[in-house]
Amino acid sequence: MSAGEGGRAPSGGDRSVVTEIRAAILSGEFVPNQRLVEADLSERFTASRARVRAALLELANEGLIERVQNRGARVRAVQLEEAIEISEVRMVVEGLCAAKAAQRITEAESRELEEIGESMRAAVASGDVLGYSGLNERLHRRVREISGQRAAASVLERLRAQNVRHQFRLAMHPGRPGVSLPEHIAIIEAIRAHDAEAAEQAARAHLRSVIRTLPEAAQRPAETGGTP
Repeated sequence: MSAGEGGRAPSGGDRSVVTEIRAAILSGEFVPNQRLVEADLSERFTASRARVRAALLELANEGLIERVQNRGARVRAVQLEEAIEISEVRMVVEGLCAAKAAQRITEAESRELEEIGESMRAAVASGDVLGYSGLNERLHRRVREISGQRAAASVLERLRAQNVRHQFRLAMHPGRPGVSLPEHIAIIEAIRAHDAEAAEQAARAHLRSVIRTLPEAAQRPAETGGTP
C-alpha cells in the first residue's frame, strides 16, 4: 500500500488513520479481539470508509489486526508462544542495534544515556513502576536511534507493536524492575564504553531474561502499553 494521499490533518490521508488506529492499539484503548467497525472508525477519525479500509489493510500487514471472514477486522491477540518467538527475534536485532550504538555514540548521546540510567535507578528506588516503564521505552528507542540502523529500528517497532500486551504485563510483573534495572545499566555502560561486543551481549542477556519471565507475566491482566 502507498504511504497515503495526505499529511497529518484530522481528515487527512491513509497514513494519518493508520497512525491513529495504531496508537489506540498501543495505548490499550483497542484491546485484543475487539472488533474494528469501519463505519465507527470513519466517524471517529473523520475519514472516508475507503481510507479506513486501506488503513486496516496496512495494519493487518503489520500483524496488529486480523481480518475475519464475514466479521470484518479485529485487534489481533498474540498468544504466549508467539510472544516468545517475537522476543527471540528482538534478542538478535536489539543486540545488533546495541553493538552499532556502541560504535557510533557521541559524547552528548553518552551523557543522555547516563542520565536515563540515573533516572531509572531513581524510579526503581521510589517504586515508580509506570515511570520506570516509560524510561525503559525511552532507552530502547534511543539505542535504536543512536545505532543508525533504520531497517532494524523498523523491524523492532513492528515487533514491539505486536507484543505490546505482553510487554505491559511484563513491565507490571512483581519484582521485574529490580531484575531489569541492572540489565539495562549493563547495556548503557557497554555502549558508553564503545564496547560493541559487550553491548550486544548485554542486550541479548536482557532479552533472555524477558523470555524467561514471559510465561509468569502472561497470567497477569494487561491494561496498556510499555517496554520491559
